[in-house]
Parts: sequence; C-alpha cells; structure tokens
Amino acid sequence: MAKQLMFKIKERLGDLVFQFEEKSAKRIYLSVHKADIRQVASVLVKEFGSRFSIASGMDNVKNFEILYHFSFDDEGKVITVRTFVDKDSLEIDSLTQVLGAAAVWIEREMHELLGINFSGHPDLKKLLLSDAQWPDKKYPLRRDFKNE
Repeated sequence: MAKQLMFKIKERLGDLVFQFEEKSAKRIYLSVHKADIRQVASVLVKEFGSRFSIASGMDNVKNFEILYHFSFDDEGKVITVRTFVDKDSLEIDSLTQVLGAAAVWIEREMHELLGINFSGHPDLKKLLLSDAQWPDKKYPLRRDFKNE
C-alpha cells in the first residue's frame, strides 16, 4: 500500500517535483521550487490526507533551505518537502492559507530567527524574542549573526 501511495503522489505532483529521493523506508524527500510550495502542500494535505507535522529552516552558504514535514500516519511514512529561498530575495508564500493555524507559529519562528518573509502570513510578529531585549533585523540562526 505504501509503494502505491508514493507512486500516486509522484504521478499527481509530476513536474512540480524536480527531485524525488527515498531516504529510507519511512522517509521520502521531495524537492520543489518555492513558487510551487503552496500547491504541493495543498495536494499532500487535501488530496492525500497527510498531516503537517512541522517545518524547519536553515541557513546554507548560498541560500536558505526550508523543510516541510508531512506525516502519513496510516502508512508510517513522512514526506519532507524541501525548497530553497535565495538570500537576496528572502520571501516565500505562507502556508497558513492551506494549513491554517498549524503553520502560523512555525512561520513566525522562522521569520524571527532567520529573517524569512512569509508572504500572506496573517501576523508575523515576534514569537520568541522580546522586542525590548532583541534588536530588529538581527537573526540569531543566520550564519552571519554576531552576538555583539
């Protein structure tokens, strides 16, 4: 059944996925362009019944990588959707329109700690760091961050 599901997902997403990688029996990575992230997330949740687990972001040397993790509980699989955001254009569509409240806090966290702007997010205010104690435009999870 799990192989059949993965085949159907691969077939449905087609050219939206430029890399499909089976990391293990339980984990699949799909690489997509940032312009397609909202559509891919919508297909995984609405058409295939996945559950959004969490997202994580990291500062690579040349870009930022965002990993969106979707769980297929009945299949015992996790699909991670990987996309990249250029450092000179730190913006990507928010998934709050697709995932609702599940995406609100994690996008706020990535915005605050990495400086990624989630276009269409309803409220990108700080989540973790106090306005009084943390300066604007300082992102502690960036490679170039210096604690002064």
